[in-house]
Amino acid sequence: MTRSGSSDAEDAEGAARPPARAESPPVHAEPPSGHAEPSSAHAEPVERERELALLSDLVERVAGGLPGLVLVEGPDGIGKTTLLRSLAERARARGLRVLQARCEPAEREASFAVLHRLLGPVLEKDAPWCGVAAGPVPNLLSCDNVIAPDLPYGVLTELFRVVRRASAPAPLVLVVDDAESADPASLRFLAHTARRLAGLPVLLAVSRCPGTEVAPLDELAAQPLCQVLRPRPLTERGIGLIARRVTGSTADEDFLRACLSATNGSPLLVTRLLAALHREGRPPTAGELARTHPRDTALLGRRVVEMLRRQPVTTLRAARAMAVLGEGAPDDLCAALALVDPAVFAQAVQALAALHLVTPPLGTAEWTFAHCLVRKAVLADMSQQQRTSAHRRAARLLHDRGAPAEQVAEHLLRSGAPAVEPWARAVLRETARAAVRREAYEHAVELLRRCLPEDPGTAADPELLVDLGLAQIRLGSEEGIEHLMQALPRLTDPERRLTALTALVGALVQAGRVPRAWELVRCHRQETDEAGEEPTGAQLLEAHLVLASHGNHQAFRQLLDTASFDLDLPGDTPGERALLAVRAVIRTSRLDRVAESVAAARTVLARGIPPTDTPGALGTAAVVLLYADLPDEAEAAFRRLAGRADVTGEMQYAALLALWADACQRQGAVDRALATSATALEGAPPEHTGSYHALAAAMRLHALLDRGEEAGAAALADRIPVPGPGSGWQWNEYLAARGRLRLAEGDARSALADLTEAGERQRAWQRLSPAVSPWWYWAGRAHAALGDTAACGALAEETVAAARSGGLPCALGAGLELLAVAHGGRRALPLLEEAETVLADTPAALALTRVRISRGRALHALGHTQAARKVLRQALETAYALDAGPLYGEARQALLATGARPRRPVSRGPAALTRSELQVARLAAEGRSNLEIAEELFVTQRTVETHLTSVYRKLGLTGRRGLRAALTGTDASLPPGSGGEEPGHMTSTGRDPADNFASWQTD
Repeated sequence: MTRSGSSDAEDAEGAARPPARAESPPVHAEPPSGHAEPSSAHAEPVERERELALLSDLVERVAGGLPGLVLVEGPDGIGKTTLLRSLAERARARGLRVLQARCEPAEREASFAVLHRLLGPVLEKDAPWCGVAAGPVPNLLSCDNVIAPDLPYGVLTELFRVVRRASAPAPLVLVVDDAESADPASLRFLAHTARRLAGLPVLLAVSRCPGTEVAPLDELAAQPLCQVLRPRPLTERGIGLIARRVTGSTADEDFLRACLSATNGSPLLVTRLLAALHREGRPPTAGELARTHPRDTALLGRRVVEMLRRQPVTTLRAARAMAVLGEGAPDDLCAALALVDPAVFAQAVQALAALHLVTPPLGTAEWTFAHCLVRKAVLADMSQQQRTSAHRRAARLLHDRGAPAEQVAEHLLRSGAPAVEPWARAVLRETARAAVRREAYEHAVELLRRCLPEDPGTAADPELLVDLGLAQIRLGSEEGIEHLMQALPRLTDPERRLTALTALVGALVQAGRVPRAWELVRCHRQETDEAGEEPTGAQLLEAHLVLASHGNHQAFRQLLDTASFDLDLPGDTPGERALLAVRAVIRTSRLDRVAESVAAARTVLARGIPPTDTPGALGTAAVVLLYADLPDEAEAAFRRLAGRADVTGEMQYAALLALWADACQRQGAVDRALATSATALEGAPPEHTGSYHALAAAMRLHALLDRGEEAGAAALADRIPVPGPGSGWQWNEYLAARGRLRLAEGDARSALADLTEAGERQRAWQRLSPAVSPWWYWAGRAHAALGDTAACGALAEETVAAARSGGLPCALGAGLELLAVAHGGRRALPLLEEAETVLADTPAALALTRVRISRGRALHALGHTQAARKVLRQALETAYALDAGPLYGEARQALLATGARPRRPVSRGPAALTRSELQVARLAAEGRSNLEIAEELFVTQRTVETHLTSVYRKLGLTGRRGLRAALTGTDASLPPGSGGEEPGHMTSTGRDPADNFASWQTD
């Protein structure tokens, strides 16, 4: 494979670079003491005793069946590659299987480039252990539609299974050098594997340069198992040892001090400097060193240039061709670019190897530069005109040989000149389309700019302008608007024109130019009417305009004054359904005609036909249900949408997952909310948190607090930046969640500040319905914590009135509970009874549990002890089933206060399952669907889902897979404390009346 990039890794202390191919034999070129020139004999790295001892311990640990994880971190030339090679040699000597890969910057855009080399041996048919890697992974690695960073979790799981199966015959060592240069897909695999090493005889060793902010590597380094090695620069003693190895003589102290000052203790520079002195017959003395005036890596560059200029012209041309094409380029291609015969090129490679500038091919390995600095020095010695000409000729040679478009385009870019020839423009545009598919928009813009005419007065191809404008708009550049405006009058294809219009309208809205966007929509509608065409395109365009306004508050306010929100459309076409969805969500948020909006949303979801109806339209309809207190219906819609292949783009997928997490959290499905929000936040750097990542962070904060993980919630909040005043509505939800966190931490004043700001922002965005966000509930709680029951009561009364008018049962129940908090005493009890009645018919399990705890306390305060115990037992059962730790603790303390003594639950394993959970689990293990289980046990599907969630948690599972094995050997009898009810009996709430944790002893 030809690699046109250069690696940042190094081989220090005279050791030559190993081939990039995995499972390759080690190559040693470190000179032993007494040899005049570096040889192939092996020598231990200098002043690395501590590092080598730790690596040896890791090898022994893995050989004993335990996992290991090590990160070697340091700058170029410090010896990271040498340490990894030493680790590989020790592992091989111990009989372990070693797989190696070195990362190249040029391959960052190629998904799985590193994994191809790392796992290649266990996937090749001729590998002796190929039987253990049977499965779908070869297809996964070659699948073009698997593009990082939106890598499906299932792909990561299958790849990890390859590692697990490969480690079954013998312990496995995975070595990845220069990991900061790896492609995103491979980086996610490394982080995924690092989290799951427990119990496997696998050692994962990774190196990287410091200062490279790569989230998966940071995550890898943060693993408890990970040991981080940071090799230090050489001391004068270490330089003296290398001097004896390279030159066979002892260097004086003045030389050692001068060499340390010149090289900063870099083993690579020290070795190259000494080798250069020795080749010229100059002794290692301070005087000789002073005459060379070394400072840093420029010394190596000068030495490379000087050596090359003393070689025959064919050798110089060969070196330049190799530098232009990159490591591993085929010999015949290099020869063609150098304008020499293949035989002459082979001789030139041997000559360069004799100069220790390249490593010649050994066996099946490819030639490599001794260090990336060598290649840089060769390129720097070429003039700009020479580099431009060489890269353009390289591009043409690769194109004529049928090389991938990406490889050809890289040389066209490096040439620095505009693409004039039609073949070059075609290659650049093809590569740009591939970059857009993987969301590398900056790269796409760079490629497409090279296709524009040099003369500003020459009209560019409208299709090119559309491609360029679409990519620029994705980057938020207003230049994309101008390019689309230039292309629009000359576009003739209706679909292409609608695509350009859609992007243009959205960009204009985001830029605050709403009138101009409306003008384009009206013009398109008029053109459609005059042509006698269906209005679907114009309707889709208007719907997109409305949706786009949700990212710009000023545009949104303008839209409210100009757009129609009529819900009388029949919903027969995709355009009508898209308009119904966006109009309904705004009406629902404003607490306007909620019932009609719900009906419109159900029409959209019932009649929507993928892929005719876009995920945006169907997802918006699901949000209507979410904001109408129907989270179970909304979750079902989000789940269906998440499985669609046409849900494209990081932001669209993150938004869908965040809203799905919201629906789960409202139902008390804390595990699902945590898992979904974690997926939405994967790969999102905290400092670049976007609007929908902020929404996912908000949902995760709520779920963590529901679980009782305050520390995790605080850690997440600390990583998220403070939202600005003009940020999108999604940040309102984050402020509300952060306010709830502050309240849980006991800082009611800070909590109230966040929650009050969240409420003000919600009103500014016309998100007036109490079902949209719970900010008001936690603000009322904060007022109550500060003793301001009047303010708490005012919020509660406003909410109750709004919820009654909009028919919002979940918001009504929570509002009644908050009103009870404000009133207290006997006035609270009827409010709580109504709240419980209202919430009992909703999926809002957490809200119902809070109400029951409050009602139980109120009953006990009024002397109704038995009634209080009954209500609190129900609250305790539900809190336990939902794994809601704080509510479970509150319910238990309130129950203890009544004199009851609840038995502590068995929290894990089959013995922890209640009878109802065991019944549901066994039926699920037999392959029954949720609907079939519900019909057999005469319960609702929601009850079945609740039981299965609890079963998975208690058995340590993530889904049905493994359920049968986990239940194998389970006694058919009922679990302890399950009572003597008839088999199959469940209460109306779906819980056993005598769960093993709900056996009471009362005084």
